Amino acid sequence: MKTSQLTFFALLLALVLQAQTEKSVEGNVDNLPVREYTLTLREEQVNKAGKPVMGMTVNGQIPGPTLDFNEGEYAIIYVKNEMSVESSIHWHGMLLPNFYDGVPYLSTPPIEPGKTLKYEFAIKQNGTYWYHSHTMLQEQSGVFGSIVIQPKDKTLEYDKEQVLVLSDWTNEKPRDVMRFLKRGTEWYNIRKGTATPLNQVIARGALGAQVDFWRQRMESADIADIYYPAFLINGEENVEYPEFKPGEKVRLRIIDGSASTSFWMAFGGPDPLLVSADGKDVVPVKRNKTFIAVAETYDFIVTIPENGKLEFKIMAQDGSGTATAYLGQGPIVAAPDVSRPDKIGMMQQMAKMKMKMGAPALKFRPGKDERYQMKEKWGMQMDDNMQMEGMKEMNMDMMNGDKSNGKDMEMKKDEMDGMQMDMKKDSMQMDRSKMAGMDTKMKEASQMEDMNKTNPTAGREVMDEADGMQGMAMFSQYNYDYLKSPEKTSYDPDVPVSEILLNLTGNMQRYIWSMNGVPLSEADKIKIKGDEVTRITFNNLTMMHHPMHLHGHFFRVINENGEYSPLKHTVNVPPMQKLTIEFYGNEYGDWFFHCHILYHLVSGMARIVSYDTPRDPRLEEYPVSKLLDETDQYYSYGMIDAASHMTTLNLISSNIRNQFSFRGEYGWNKNMEVEAAYDRYLYDYLTVFGGVNVENEMEDSLDEITTTAIAGVRYLTPYLFTLDVRMDSKLRPQISLSRAISIFPRTILFGMYEYQADFGWVDELPQGDNFKKEITWSTGIEYFLSKNFSLMGSYDNRFGAGGGLSLRF
Repeated sequence: MKTSQLTFFALLLALVLQAQTEKSVEGNVDNLPVREYTLTLREEQVNKAGKPVMGMTVNGQIPGPTLDFNEGEYAIIYVKNEMSVESSIHWHGMLLPNFYDGVPYLSTPPIEPGKTLKYEFAIKQNGTYWYHSHTMLQEQSGVFGSIVIQPKDKTLEYDKEQVLVLSDWTNEKPRDVMRFLKRGTEWYNIRKGTATPLNQVIARGALGAQVDFWRQRMESADIADIYYPAFLINGEENVEYPEFKPGEKVRLRIIDGSASTSFWMAFGGPDPLLVSADGKDVVPVKRNKTFIAVAETYDFIVTIPENGKLEFKIMAQDGSGTATAYLGQGPIVAAPDVSRPDKIGMMQQMAKMKMKMGAPALKFRPGKDERYQMKEKWGMQMDDNMQMEGMKEMNMDMMNGDKSNGKDMEMKKDEMDGMQMDMKKDSMQMDRSKMAGMDTKMKEASQMEDMNKTNPTAGREVMDEADGMQGMAMFSQYNYDYLKSPEKTSYDPDVPVSEILLNLTGNMQRYIWSMNGVPLSEADKIKIKGDEVTRITFNNLTMMHHPMHLHGHFFRVINENGEYSPLKHTVNVPPMQKLTIEFYGNEYGDWFFHCHILYHLVSGMARIVSYDTPRDPRLEEYPVSKLLDETDQYYSYGMIDAASHMTTLNLISSNIRNQFSFRGEYGWNKNMEVEAAYDRYLYDYLTVFGGVNVENEMEDSLDEITTTAIAGVRYLTPYLFTLDVRMDSKLRPQISLSRAISIFPRTILFGMYEYQADFGWVDELPQGDNFKKEITWSTGIEYFLSKNFSLMGSYDNRFGAGGGLSLRF
């Protein structure tokens, strides 16, 4: 039999097995009650933050309608695309056939303009979920909505329920937001009031911490990327539900459907009862002031006050805005305030803990596996006291012995979070769930933090025992220890385990996000073996939170509850922290796995998780490369400085590895220089470039113009200086150094020094000189008026002093 025939029959057999698997999973669909919906996507004018702009609606609204189901039904959903661009819908958190997951070009065809796509799948779960576009940045424009699935058997007592969809809104076009992030300006932080200029840093006595950040090529302890004029609950900044009566118990189904904003949630009245996370029941726990990351869902049961309306308030993670919902009638029963984060204080604590930042978002050699080198080189560096304290607690766990599953396993050295101690093998036995967690110091720091809120002196001795514990408390508030599954979630210890380390990496200067220093467009698939447990450890080496979402699966989030660790589909990984998840491989096909901050996803922080099964033939005309291309697009931007003594124009167009640039300047004394170049990024901070330079040789005259080829390297040094070293076709070496620093709110100080030598190796120097040098330097100040306009003044040793206006476009 020919090879082609064997291949055909192998593919046919795989598809038959896949169809049988779908049928067995779905059950006999003929006997399931059918519930049908139609969702229509349109481009419409909406007003969410003070002015009308073009948005994308679902059935004429933002957010889209709630899709209600009962567990055990069969869903048929028609999605009609009446927009001018292709679209998609992903059913977030839903367990369904791979073909209907909704990631265009990976698992599902895109929905082209004017077309309708039919989704159909059995509802085999219950809880609170949501849906959204998975095409570029459409989710930011409004393509999202909620899903509520009632269980077959009701286990919780409450009277009514209410869906609350949280979101963020920008009046800018999302692609313009992305383009602005790529150019790396501080405007969004300035606009939000979250910038940390040098004067504030010095006033707080944090100059040493700031210098340490600069040394590691970091500007500050960043928290959130984008300025949003409005945060919304069910599409409104303030929304009221007066229909709820005093004493009624209401289940709030809360969904963070934001593009990039995580929130602190707070409730008025007695602490509410948290009953579900990501659609899965948890052991009910009374809890207020809860952090919800992008794409997570939480269900709370609240009681409507007897004499007033309950306030539910959300605050953006960086403190830049709030939104409120009121349930009931009468005077407001206010929610407690949540403190805004102290970014300068965070910088001081992180410097105190000797955190090693600056892991590359773009490695020099993409094919080289440097995962464990990254883990050792960057991240939290604990001193000896912290190591001993953590190891002592770990020994106590092992001495006490968690024997709930009756079997132990050997703990590997790299899973001890860097605690380097030589211990006997027979003392290194512990429960699989305990082994994967190893975050005890975080818990202790959180407890100390809570004690300090009520008694500033309580626990201070403990906090002072290990330098840096206060810094650990910064992030301990984001752990998941309060979530406990009502049933055991652990796997049979005899099941094989495959372990994967994913370092979360990023570059704020160029706005590239990746895993293990490799963005999606350069990454291999993560291969998953069926009938095995895959354990993934996230090691966040950035200053940002990353809510990681795995399509088509629920995973265990390993926490202090061991065998009762909760199941989730999205997990938030705090800055400079580690977190471990695990899941059993019982699916087929390729599934998307990514950070759910939309702009991080589109910048490369994603992977394809693959069971290495044949691709669905219905996707034959939809190459996966188009999905990868979405994370490696070119973005173009420019700037004009029009001043009394000189005018400059800068244009840039770049993707992850390539950059094209054009620079031109013209002075009042007719000094002119134009340069066009191509840069290739070899590494996060290093490019090689080549191009053409055109300039006049005689001051005050454009009669003699010379054109030279140029080649060199550009390097972003520690302390954030841009170094340019080059040679032109006349063999003239040149070196320049430049830097910009935010010194006051809205005010940037900048400077440049350039040295060029001419040895006359190509063109003979005048008057028989053997050597000529040219030194150029400039300094100036820029004051931001708005996102696109600034006042600027500068001094250049060629053109003198002057001032004018800067325009960014």
